[in-house]
Amino acid sequence: MSNLEAFINDINKGYTFKGDSIILGGAMLDGQCINNTLVKLPLKTLNRHGLISGATGTGKTKTLQIIAEHLSNKGIPSLLMDIKGDLSGLAQPGTNNKHIEKRHGEIGIPWEASGFPLEFLSLSKEKGIRLRATVSEFGPVLFSKILDLNATQSGIVSLIFKYSDDNGLPLLDLKDFRKAIQYSTNEGKEEIQETYGRISTASTGAILRKIIELEQQGADRFFGEKSFEVNDLLKKDRSGKGIISVLRLTDLQDRPKLFSTFMMSLLAEIYSTFPEQGDSDKPKLVLFIDEAHLMFDEASKVLLDQIETVVKLIRSKGVGLFFCTQTPRDIPDAVLSQLGMKVQHA
Repeated sequence: MSNLEAFINDINKGYTFKGDSIILGGAMLDGQCINNTLVKLPLKTLNRHGLISGATGTGKTKTLQIIAEHLSNKGIPSLLMDIKGDLSGLAQPGTNNKHIEKRHGEIGIPWEASGFPLEFLSLSKEKGIRLRATVSEFGPVLFSKILDLNATQSGIVSLIFKYSDDNGLPLLDLKDFRKAIQYSTNEGKEEIQETYGRISTASTGAILRKIIELEQQGADRFFGEKSFEVNDLLKKDRSGKGIISVLRLTDLQDRPKLFSTFMMSLLAEIYSTFPEQGDSDKPKLVLFIDEAHLMFDEASKVLLDQIETVVKLIRSKGVGLFFCTQTPRDIPDAVLSQLGMKVQHA
């Protein structure tokens, strides 16, 4: 058996498995693409998370697009974080050219122009459906982790949440929470101290400074009503294609705190809302986090621990996470170890 025949047998055997799959491309030997020797990705593995890495210009975003397109054709919705602003083209059919014809001829699969159903989302002034969440929905534990508070400060946050609940005072946005903190150390000091205990003004001052830091990254636009519903990410169009939700983040590259806050809110909401699905034949939703280092930049150890925990558990909900970044070193080891599929570009 020649080297070519052995290569074809190895590839075809290695990419033969039970259940449905999507095609990533063609296999190459000695720089040549071998016709009808296809590299496939089983749908069953997509909720076990993945990594797409490689230097700038090596095709990470294109790989992300290809997987999202195939998922849509299979009726599986996805959420794409659009950092560079180059994912909106998925909505329109592409145009053919000689390079595309040559490439697909070598791979052995036909090319057909197709647009995909897109829905644009936003956390800031970018155009799209505004995603928001209330402070109350975060709860005292997660809200304290977002602010990177110590044990004493976290206790005060829990106290404020408890007082607000007991008195029917919803904490909708950061202004509500700031007013509640200020009330606890001014006119409401005696009332709160009598029922809940003494509050240190030094600690409340530190909490207020953390809130200001979060506001400076634009979080005041995120916290508030009306809250987004994660089930809205599971939609299909009339033809049965999965909706590709594109979250426009082109103006958030210098605001990693806001991005990590949103991601923690999203993952926590998905985990608490979606029913257990177990090891299913395909995911119900796949999230693609482009420029994934933004999720971890400036994140505290407590927040990283929370992200690690959710990443470990969320696959049981039928949700897959794909991190796209230049180098695997951008991803904390504890999260990287959970990424069962890795696509490494040049």
